[in-house]
Amino acid sequence: MSSQDVIVIASDHGALEMKALLKQHMEQKGLTVLDLGTHGTDSVDYPDFADAVAAALLDGRAARGVLLCGSGIGISIAANRHRHVRAALVHDGYGARMCREHNDANVLVMGGRTTGPETAKDCLDLFLSTPFAGGRHARRIEKMS
Repeated sequence: MSSQDVIVIASDHGALEMKALLKQHMEQKGLTVLDLGTHGTDSVDYPDFADAVAAALLDGRAARGVLLCGSGIGISIAANRHRHVRAALVHDGYGARMCREHNDANVLVMGGRTTGPETAKDCLDLFLSTPFAGGRHARRIEKMS
């Protein structure tokens, strides 16, 4: 199995239920999911999980990732500290599609306390199915990499 077939997912305690929902959703679609935690309700630090997903992308264990925290804000800031990560905090399908099409995002970020389950699944499906448009957008992505 290549890393292109693996989606890495992680969350803090604020999005544990959403992580379980999205993991199950991906597995039902036949995707391989690398779950890096958290696995319990104890309070944890979201930067640790952003770092774990960034490491999985860097070392080739996965090609794309999903990160979740209560609002999605903190974990997206932490993830984007890594030069090879383009983490996009999205709230709807339009954002999920555009983050792939125009920004070649490799990590989808959502808030477990701010995004409903059906919207989250829709965003995930769009993130996974939308190709990068390239063209004029590629030049901009190169400036960030």
